[in-house]
Amino acid sequence: MSVGEKFLTMEYGPAPEDPKEALGWLDQHERRFGHFIDGEWRQPVESGFFDSIDPSTGENLAAVAQGSAGDIDAAVQAARNALPKWQALTPHARARFLYALARAVQRHSRRLAVLETIDNGKPIRESRDIDIPLVVRHFYHHAGWAQLLESELPGYTACGVVGQIIPWNFPLLMLAWKIAPALAAGNTVVLKPAEFTPLTALAFAEICQEIGLPAGVVNIVTGDGATGEALVKHADVEKIAFTGSTEVGRAIRRATAESHKRLSLELGGKSPFVVFEDADLDSAVEGLVDGIWLNQGQVCCAGSRLLMQESIAEILLQKIRDRMSTLRVGAPLDKAIDVGAIVAPVQLERIRRLVDQGVAEGASCWQPQIQMPARGLYFPPTLLSNVHPSSVVAQQEIFGPVLAAMTFRTPAEAVELANNTVYGLAACVWSESINVSLQVAAQIKAGVVWVNCTNMFDAACGFGGYRESGYGREGGREGLLEYLEPAWFKSAPLLHAAAPPHNPSTHEQLRNDGVIDRTVKLYIGGKQARPDSGYSFEVHGKNGELLGEAPLGNRKDIRNAVEAAHKAAGWAKTSAHNRAQVLYYMAENLSLRQEEIARRLAASVGEPQAAKEVAASIERIFFYAAWADKFDGAVHNPPSRTIALAMNEPIGTVGIVCPHEAPLLGLVSLVLPVLAVGNTAVVVPSETFPLIIGDLYQVFDTSDLPGGAVNLVTGRTSELLKTLAEHDDVDAIWCFSDQSKAAAAKSFSVGNLKQVFTNEGRAIDWFDPKQGEGRWFLQHATQVKNIWVPYGE
Repeated sequence: MSVGEKFLTMEYGPAPEDPKEALGWLDQHERRFGHFIDGEWRQPVESGFFDSIDPSTGENLAAVAQGSAGDIDAAVQAARNALPKWQALTPHARARFLYALARAVQRHSRRLAVLETIDNGKPIRESRDIDIPLVVRHFYHHAGWAQLLESELPGYTACGVVGQIIPWNFPLLMLAWKIAPALAAGNTVVLKPAEFTPLTALAFAEICQEIGLPAGVVNIVTGDGATGEALVKHADVEKIAFTGSTEVGRAIRRATAESHKRLSLELGGKSPFVVFEDADLDSAVEGLVDGIWLNQGQVCCAGSRLLMQESIAEILLQKIRDRMSTLRVGAPLDKAIDVGAIVAPVQLERIRRLVDQGVAEGASCWQPQIQMPARGLYFPPTLLSNVHPSSVVAQQEIFGPVLAAMTFRTPAEAVELANNTVYGLAACVWSESINVSLQVAAQIKAGVVWVNCTNMFDAACGFGGYRESGYGREGGREGLLEYLEPAWFKSAPLLHAAAPPHNPSTHEQLRNDGVIDRTVKLYIGGKQARPDSGYSFEVHGKNGELLGEAPLGNRKDIRNAVEAAHKAAGWAKTSAHNRAQVLYYMAENLSLRQEEIARRLAASVGEPQAAKEVAASIERIFFYAAWADKFDGAVHNPPSRTIALAMNEPIGTVGIVCPHEAPLLGLVSLVLPVLAVGNTAVVVPSETFPLIIGDLYQVFDTSDLPGGAVNLVTGRTSELLKTLAEHDDVDAIWCFSDQSKAAAAKSFSVGNLKQVFTNEGRAIDWFDPKQGEGRWFLQHATQVKNIWVPYGE
């Protein structure tokens, strides 16, 4: 073929990357790797080795140690021993180590890119031009955070020993996402790489040796799921950070429920790629190539659901077919290749099975007539059209180069289809109208939304999901906070369980002293409501005297309260200024009845505490009214032609179990931050003195609070907690009680993986503003959505 013909056809010949440096590195290690523990290489304690295989050829690359519980224990002990010395370093000293890691990755970038490609199967262009530069960026960025930690986040301390489990789709990048912030915050780490792709993690271990990172600060134990399970269950690990499937995320949530381990989960996704009729279709198609065929579609945020406005559907589909026909599938080390190899046979089989099932459910399957490699694990780029929104290929994460296409007519329908999933990791919106783009972006339930771009990432911008895509963030300030906690909380004593309800041997008479009997009811949807059970329970005072009876709420009352909270979702759309006005009004109305409420509360907690509690509650309401229009987001300036709008959004409906030691102040301290940022609440008040709700709902009624924004259900805390935590329409659980209830909140919440915030059974001094109020509560009441928008040249 002549030069002119090549120019006209734009065909590419092979441009193979030479793997000799990476293969030479493997040979230096005799293609056999132990674990990296306490700064040295160790042979496995009990188990043997397994092979790491090049998915593009099926050839063995190296034998890698299979980690056992003994290996994990040794690594955790090394991290524990290294923790005091690592934390004793100045912020500047830790920053210099992170800076050294960034520089070392840059020095070895080509070898790391090749190693990543032969171990994972992704094209070398992606490893070289996307993954490794982002790895470097994360270590540079977090070197800065290490330097600034004490000045920017005073009062916070590291979690301690952190267990981290990463997936096989971005092996070295996921390592950087987790290790960089953990080290910057002062933690030590035990990391388990994916069984399929351990080699770049082991190369990183060698880099840790090269720069002189103190022994035990980073430990890497390789192995399969059993190794990860041993790490999750280890008693001396204070935090688990996991990226992987939603199913494994549920298992980890269940396994850690009885412990005090902090948990962050970055799980699966089924991200919508929404294209409106006014979009630049050619640009959208190129974005789609990056959205679904990057890394063979083995990306948790892959734009695997194409939602097209009906008027341009056929035109867009034809453009997509034309573009798919130009994609090149082949050996990942070829720099002219677009789509590489699938990571493992089990994943290839899953892709085939789900595509076949989608076709059986009515989807039309189209694949380009392009040349496929004769050996290795490959699957052609695939377009499934006429997909029903309930089809398996529209609902389940395929994790392969498969696009499921559907149509919509209006922006409202687009949002409904986009949110028609249990996931909420990422989304793309393509439109030339900035109004349409941002309106839709605000309504899509996802942690990241890209406008007229796709798969943009940066260390300064948080990444993470809503709903069953997990909770917690990677990157940015919010990602750093995942590895920190308030210093006072870490050393807080355990809370004593509430005393059992008074149970007199003989029936007691309630003295009313001529006052008309006052029956306290539940408060649901802005109205007083009788309990479904028709029963009440006795409430006794500090000295055992009968104070009255409270309604005995049950499962149906919780159901009604959750329904009312959902109907009040408009509270989130109320401007922050207007929410603040309602909260200020609430404080005003509580202050008008200060002496009266304190007098009733005194029967339960004594006069001194009662007076102090009501006064502190008024001040706390003022505090969160002040924050309502100030806890806003940020604008990030990543090194690309974009800005990222980091918006603090309400979580939704929050179930709150209140503490017993401060019946009024504890309730106010938990409900007000939830309200201030736009959530609605279903509240289980203190079982020891639930009668306080009779005063509170009168305050709410006179303060312009919308009906359903706060719902109060009294009863047996343990029973109501179970119902709340298991309810799929409750988005988060806050439980501030003893250890057993904190564990129950975590255990019962695995169904929809709702966010859980507890006191871990520790005592909180609700009268101390350093403990009972502040950003810590507001951060748990919000989730950050990063909206990426093209900006400038």
